[in-house]
Amino acid sequence: MAAYKVYFKASVEKDLKSIPKKDLSKILQRISQLSLEPRPISSEKLTDQEKYRIRQGLYRIVYSIQDDQLIVWIVKVGHRKDIYR
Repeated sequence: MAAYKVYFKASVEKDLKSIPKKDLSKILQRISQLSLEPRPISSEKLTDQEKYRIRQGLYRIVYSIQDDQLIVWIVKVGHRKDIYR
């Protein structure tokens, strides 16, 4: 299986700035794993959307996958209670 490239939507930079460093490193590690397996067993497809969600502690990572171009787009990263607002 070929590795996917991971890109971040511009607004994700703002999301990441508000996350404590100890959690941020785990989140970035989890995101990097998506390049090898964009649909891990723990991922959930969001209802009526072409997006997926994975968990990292109290945080959620929302992303979309473009299989034809081998790209994963990180759309949103946030605390579980804030992610869907």
